[in-house]
Amino acid sequence: MNKFKLLTIEITIALLLGALTSYMYISQSPFFENLNNKITDAFFLIRGEIRPSDNIVIVDIDEKSLRELGQWPWSRDMVAKVLQNLTNSEVGIIGLDIVFAEADNSSPKRVLEKLGMDSTKAPDFDEKLAHTLANSPTISGYMFDFKEKTLRGIVPNISAIMIEKNYNGIEYLPKAKGIITNIKSLQKSSYSSGFFNTIPDSDGIVRSVPMLVKYEGTIYPSLSLEMLRLVYSVNKVSINYGDAGISSIALGELVIPTDRFGRVSVNYFGKSKLFKYISAVDIYKNQFKKEDIAGKIVLLGTSAGGLLDLRATPFESTYAGVEIHATAIENILNQSFLSRPSWIEAVDVLTIVVLLLFIVLLFVFLGALKTALMSILSIVTFTYIAYSFFVNDGIILNVIYPLISSVLLYMILTSLHYLFESKQKELIKNKFSKKVSKAVAESLIKQGNKDILEAKEKEITIFFSDIRGFTSISENLANPKKLIDFLNLYMTPMTEIITKNHGTVDKFIGDAIMAYWNAPLDIDNHADMALQSAIEQIKELEKLNVYLKEQNLPRIDIGIGINTGFAVVGEMGSSGRSDYTVIGDSVNLASRTEGLCKTYKAQILITEFTKQKLKKRYNIEFLDEVKVKGKEESVKIYKVILDDKNPRFTR
Repeated sequence: MNKFKLLTIEITIALLLGALTSYMYISQSPFFENLNNKITDAFFLIRGEIRPSDNIVIVDIDEKSLRELGQWPWSRDMVAKVLQNLTNSEVGIIGLDIVFAEADNSSPKRVLEKLGMDSTKAPDFDEKLAHTLANSPTISGYMFDFKEKTLRGIVPNISAIMIEKNYNGIEYLPKAKGIITNIKSLQKSSYSSGFFNTIPDSDGIVRSVPMLVKYEGTIYPSLSLEMLRLVYSVNKVSINYGDAGISSIALGELVIPTDRFGRVSVNYFGKSKLFKYISAVDIYKNQFKKEDIAGKIVLLGTSAGGLLDLRATPFESTYAGVEIHATAIENILNQSFLSRPSWIEAVDVLTIVVLLLFIVLLFVFLGALKTALMSILSIVTFTYIAYSFFVNDGIILNVIYPLISSVLLYMILTSLHYLFESKQKELIKNKFSKKVSKAVAESLIKQGNKDILEAKEKEITIFFSDIRGFTSISENLANPKKLIDFLNLYMTPMTEIITKNHGTVDKFIGDAIMAYWNAPLDIDNHADMALQSAIEQIKELEKLNVYLKEQNLPRIDIGIGINTGFAVVGEMGSSGRSDYTVIGDSVNLASRTEGLCKTYKAQILITEFTKQKLKKRYNIEFLDEVKVKGKEESVKIYKVILDDKNPRFTR
């Protein structure tokens, strides 16, 4: 058997093994999926803890609450008081990780009824809680039964419109057999509700949470999804299907990537209690700070061991179920997802095949020992790449199948090469044993195998600039290197002016510059500094254009838009790959203002909000009152008038 034939056999084996492994991967073998989950769990531990934002607060029915208020379940008037105190503190929204499936037997009205006594004037605790639910921003919870066909309570009403886009008739959503909801009076009094099931993997660890469940042909939202829907004031939920199942769920502009079954992989921040926890008894007694609650998303649940709502996560084996929902909400709010996009299966399969073929080539050129070392290095490199995708992009690559298939192929090829070499040695021996010396024959036989700050809202001044007619300039400077040199010639002095005036250059977007003032450091006159920078840039550009003309290079004209307002500033993105940046309506308005420069043939435009913050005197002219895209109210814009000085530009 010659080496070409051996190579053909090896490639065939690699492709067959790749096909078999890919089939097992797509079929989701529980055993191998558990192994891969363990690797993902290890990625969490290697990454370590990160801090969530302070947007979510957990009101905890903890051991302290049980000691002071008695064992659970509490009477419904006590629960009503907790909810009422939260409502009085101007809470944003409340989610109940609790279901009240039975009537309150401690209610005086119910007690008297059991005793056969007149109960017409007796307090009804269930009615009191129902009244509180109806007059508070509370989303009640319920749970599905996936094993038994049960019905306790009433089937919830769906407040949202569920739209399945590109649905091909194949069911991917989890299907429940039964449902356990709140008693009728409570369920009907709730503005809305959502299920709070957390479905663990086969090893008992909760790594994902279902966003939607289908029950008797109707799609129901999870508690976390329903809360977010109301936070974003959206009445439609779009379920987007791809070739492999569900790819995402959309709440208006907010897109939530999911696996094919509509589940969100939970990007845990670390061990429990990283969110703000407030004991329920402190809420009940009104012994808490209003600012800790006002405007926040609040989840009412329990961390008490005896109430059986503890789950296992990659970080620990006793993690409050309510914090899983808090984590999922935080992931979606901050777009810090872990996901397996619909295209990831193709990438995983391709990785398996490419890695196997690479090992075949290693065998051809390096031999068994060096191939083993290179294969280990390749697997380690791939694992590191998978870890980087996990930490930086929130994408979960499959590691176990490439690993197992590589090891298996190496063993097969080693055995095959051993047989091949044995036959080669035998062939050489037979051919040359009688023609050459033993030493020469032995020699012939031996030669036979050859990777700043917490996010907060702050008033800043945002600056956008853009080169006019850049497409035409790009076409004139067809040479990529000349274009880059040309841009650098412009960007360098512009950036120096911004930094000299205490600005922060956020990013370069092609030929555009985005910058802002008053973050991360406070600057009293940030609006002046931004405008001063813009004025200096225009003057510097005049000098630069003189130089460009001398060099036979295109003239540069720019438009600058400036706006002042509150925005969220801080480290944003996914853990490990994040950027200190700014987001918010004020940023968008600055960008839109820059875009108006071309319409009004202006070099510098500022909004009324920036003008109000200026402390120095400038030659400013009211231009127009416009309604920019994305803003319902019109905004006054002003043109900044410059003098006509034209000093020489020095490179």
